[in-house]
Amino acid sequence: MSIFRRSRNGPGRVSVQEAAARSGHEGDATLLDVRAAYEWQTGHAPRAVHLPLSALAAGAGLPAHAQARPLVVICRSGNRSRQAAELLAARGVDAVDVIGGMKEWASAGLPAADGRGGNCTVA
Repeated sequence: MSIFRRSRNGPGRVSVQEAAARSGHEGDATLLDVRAAYEWQTGHAPRAVHLPLSALAAGAGLPAHAQARPLVVICRSGNRSRQAAELLAARGVDAVDVIGGMKEWASAGLPAADGRGGNCTVA
């Protein structure tokens, strides 16, 4: 049984607070960021794994750290993460998307790191 709520119309959705809790030190999920490389470099959640939606849609496999784990999928605003979660769910992966994406993550004051691992803010 999945740890995430699912709707009848597709994968479940979670708040940024729930995403942070489920992908943090105590959680068992991996936060998968599906934004483009330049967006990732600008600022991302510190424990996130990167795989652009374009690569995922082209058939790329999940990074090793994301395999065989529930996924919490995030993008900038929630549109691409919804698409990615649907694509992953169709492949049998336990995935949900984050409502509001990194814009909401930053608004909630959650931590972000830049491409070099330093603290930053998400534009």
